[in-house]
Amino acid sequence: MKASPSLKPDDEYNRALLANAHPPDWINPEPASRYNLVVIGAGTAGLVTASAAASLGAKVALVERHLMGGDCLNVGCVPSKALIRASRSAAEVRRADEFGTTIPAGGRVDFPRVMERMRRLRAQISPNDSVDRFRKLGVDVFLADARFEGPSTISADGRRLHFKKAVLATGARAAVPPIPGLAEAGSLTNESVFSLTRLPPRLAVIGGGPIGCEMAQAFARFGSKVHLLEAAPHILMREDGDAAERVQSALAKDAVNLVLGCKILSVERQGDSRKIRLECAGQSGHIEVDEILVGVGRAPNVEGLNLEAAGVEYDSRAGVKVSNRLQTSNPRIYAAGDICSMYKFTHAADAMARIVVQNALFFGRKKASALTIPWCTYTDPEIAHVGLYEREAKERGIPVQTLTVELREIDRAVLDGETEGFSRVHLRAGTDRILGATVVAAHAGEMISEFSLAMTAGVGLAKIAATIHPYPTQSEAIKRLGDAYNRARLTPSLRRWLERYFRWRG
Repeated sequence: MKASPSLKPDDEYNRALLANAHPPDWINPEPASRYNLVVIGAGTAGLVTASAAASLGAKVALVERHLMGGDCLNVGCVPSKALIRASRSAAEVRRADEFGTTIPAGGRVDFPRVMERMRRLRAQISPNDSVDRFRKLGVDVFLADARFEGPSTISADGRRLHFKKAVLATGARAAVPPIPGLAEAGSLTNESVFSLTRLPPRLAVIGGGPIGCEMAQAFARFGSKVHLLEAAPHILMREDGDAAERVQSALAKDAVNLVLGCKILSVERQGDSRKIRLECAGQSGHIEVDEILVGVGRAPNVEGLNLEAAGVEYDSRAGVKVSNRLQTSNPRIYAAGDICSMYKFTHAADAMARIVVQNALFFGRKKASALTIPWCTYTDPEIAHVGLYEREAKERGIPVQTLTVELREIDRAVLDGETEGFSRVHLRAGTDRILGATVVAAHAGEMISEFSLAMTAGVGLAKIAATIHPYPTQSEAIKRLGDAYNRARLTPSLRRWLERYFRWRG
C-alpha cells in the first residue's frame, strides 16, 4: 500500500479527515477470486457506484490511491462552499446598516478561523465517504494505485483483482495553463488553496469561469486585493451575457479588479511576490501579487492506469471515450464522472454512476443523454441553469419563446434586499414545453430544481403557473413566469372575443 498522504496544516481536523479518508493503519484485504465489479476511484462517481452495487448484493472492490471522497469532499464542493458561506457572512455584516443594524467599526475577518471552520466541517462530513463505512457495506477497499494488467484484470498494491465488470471513476484535476514562468513562480489550484492558513494580501485569480469567480469574490470579501484575469471579454462565457453581467457587476462591487480581454505574457517570482506581465488592447503592463490561484478548467485523470492494456480508448484532454450508455471501447469496462463527461459536477457524477450500475450489472439500456443536468455557480448572486440556452435552441432550429421576470418585481426579493437577478425560461414556441431555464438570485441553486423537475417529468409551464407557491418567497419569480405565459396566450383576437362575450353577458 502507498504511504498515507499528509494534509496541511497538521491539526486535529485534518487528522480526523485522514482517519476517515485514508487511515494510516489501513491494511488492504486479500482479494476475492473474482469481483462482479471493480471500481477505480473513490470520488462521487466511484462511491455511488460501489455503494449501490454492494447494496444490491454484488461483490465489489473499490480502489483509491489518495483520499476517499475525491475532489468534492477534500478540495472541491465541501471546502469551497464553506469558504463561500463565510465570505457571504462578512458581506452581510458590511451591509448591516441597510437593515437598520449598527455594527461597531473595526470589524474584520479572522481568516485562520474561517479556514479552521472549513476543516472542522469537512472532517465532520467525511464519515459519509469513509473507508470504514464502505467496509461495513461489504466493499473490499484497496488504498493503492490501480493499473490494468489486461482486459479483465487490475493490479492494486501488488494484488491482482479479476473482474467481470469494471468502472473508471478517477475524476479530473486542475489544469494549469502553459504560461512562461508560472511553474517556477508557483501557483495555487483547488488542490492547494484550501491548505492556506494566512490570507494573501494580494491575489491573482487566473480564469473567469465558475471556480475563478467564486474564489475571487470570496477572497475579496475576506480582505484580499483580488485581480481576476480572463482572456475573454467577460466572465462566465457559457452563461447568458446579461446573467454573467449581473455577477460581473457584483464582483466589481466587492472590489475585485476585473482584467478582461487580456493575455498573460509571463510570470516572474520576485522574493515573496509574483510579477504577472500582461498585454491588454495592445498595451503591456504588469501586476504584483503574493499568490496566484489558477482556475482555468479540468484535465481528466487517465495517466498511469495502463488503459492500453485494457483496450480502453481515451484522449488526454477529453478523457475516456464512452458510448451513450457509458460503456468504453472494452465492453467489460464503463466510466462515470469527470473522467468521461463534459459536465464536471458532483450531481452529474452521481447520476452517471446510477446509469452505470444499471447498465453494467443488469443489462440495462439507460442513456446519459436522457439526463436533465442543472448546474450552479455559487457567486453572490448565484447563476443556475438547466437545459438549453436560447442561442442553442435557435442553432438547432427550434422555435423558442423566452420569458423573463426580474427579481425587483418579487416582494420577497425586495424585502431581503436581494433584487439583483431574474428568473428566465425558454419554451418551445407555441407550447408551454420548457427547453431550458436560468435563474440569477442569491439562492438560485435552490430555485432551479423546480425547472429541472418539470423538464424531467414532462410538466409544462402552465402546470407551474397552476401550482400554489408560498407568499412571500423568491420562488414566486418562477410562478410569475407561468403567469406571463398565460397572459401571452391571450391573443388580440381572443381578447376581442372575450370582450364581446362579457358585453353579451351584460
